Amino acid sequence: MAFTAKDVMNLREMSGAGMMDCKKALLQCDGDMDKAMDYLREKSLAASAKKAARIAAEGIVDAYVCPTCGVGVLVEVNCETDFVAKTDDFKNLVQTIAKHIAKKNPANVEELLEQNFVDDESTTISGLINAAVAKIGEKISIRRFVRIEGAVDTYVHMGGKIGVIVEVEGNADKAVMHDVAMQIAAAKPTCISKEDVDQSEIEKEKEILKAQALNEPKPKPMNIIEKMVEGRIEKYYKEVCLLEQPFVKEQDKTVAQMINGMFVVKSFVRYEMGEGLQKREDNFAEEVMSQMGK
Repeated sequence: MAFTAKDVMNLREMSGAGMMDCKKALLQCDGDMDKAMDYLREKSLAASAKKAARIAAEGIVDAYVCPTCGVGVLVEVNCETDFVAKTDDFKNLVQTIAKHIAKKNPANVEELLEQNFVDDESTTISGLINAAVAKIGEKISIRRFVRIEGAVDTYVHMGGKIGVIVEVEGNADKAVMHDVAMQIAAAKPTCISKEDVDQSEIEKEKEILKAQALNEPKPKPMNIIEKMVEGRIEKYYKEVCLLEQPFVKEQDKTVAQMINGMFVVKSFVRYEMGEGLQKREDNFAEEVMSQMGK
């Protein structure tokens, strides 16, 4: 079966693969468009396997709230370079994955990858990523996500470097919820309130602080030490507890005072892109030279 330059262009539009790859696929499949698409998918799987050993420590964190059902999603997807992370193709892929998670409710990343894509049941999320790998040319991996059903708001900072999703109960004032999400992004709380802090850790910290004070060259009276220790513990609460933190927009108020009983913060998740991941150490110039055999 013969094929034309227009067929090659159509296959390129359908697959996102390179022009020469599309021409080769049509040659291999005697011009049959469906078989050529399958051929490219098989090759994209092979290309993904070759890239699997690479380090994907760049990428973006993105968020999505379903306009009809209100389900919120926060997801981190990684690639190899910051350059790719800033492209529209990569950003659109991440947003597509977030929308899929909202609709299909996967239990974990493994299940997500095996699910049929909500907008095209003929492929899976894994297949969607493999097609993107073939088009973009870098390893792409979904690292983590959280999905929350309830009154939620999200905030994404610095083009996807930090993302937050917060869930509340009560009068879900959007502006105040958004302020809370921004607070979490900026101040990095690890829990909501004092009650959420592990009290055994607090007692352990108190004992350490007391011992330090007693071991000073001129130890203070125990009642003074007790007050010093309590002061340090209160400072610790203000660092780690969302409701105890000074509100970033009005430092003379705590977050709890800013909310003023309007709603209760039930949960939050804060992702910082690439935290804990190994960064690639080679540079682009060296990579180009190595590929040129120099």
